[in-house]
Amino acid sequence: FGDSPSIAQLLELIEKMRLEFHSGKIWLNSEDVTMDLREEFVGMLASKYSAIAEVRARLLQFQRDFAVDPGLVTDGRDMGSVVFPAADLKVFFTASAEKRAERRYKQLIDKGMAANMDDLLKDLRERDDRDSRRAVAPLKRSEDAALLDTSEMTIQQAVDFIIGKAAVLRN
Repeated sequence: FGDSPSIAQLLELIEKMRLEFHSGKIWLNSEDVTMDLREEFVGMLASKYSAIAEVRARLLQFQRDFAVDPGLVTDGRDMGSVVFPAADLKVFFTASAEKRAERRYKQLIDKGMAANMDDLLKDLRERDDRDSRRAVAPLKRSEDAALLDTSEMTIQQAVDFIIGKAAVLRN
């Protein structure tokens, strides 16, 4: 349906979605979309359409239905503040826009894709601004979320931080 689907078309798509997680992959209507979900344009579309109240409302229960034993790990800009406000452990990841653009640039180049650092940085800043100002589920840290600024951290340091927070909860 072209570049800009109507709200009715988006809601219809949501109704038809069948999402499954198995074998370390994400399946949408029997198609492996694991890698597709990390594409830059998907993040931009998510930012754009998540600002629509009707879309957010329809997706909210869809997302919450995945919270079954033994639990789940999610990531997203409103997971702790809106989708799962009663989660036992919430970690608000952040990093400077420059560092995130640098990481994204490296990811794209490693995949053999073209990338422009200035464009990536501009897009990230615009998305942050749009997501922080939207009326519906704005990007914000919930009061009970641990802050994790990964700007100068390795992946292992971030993992250790989260494991440490989880260990405190178990005790």
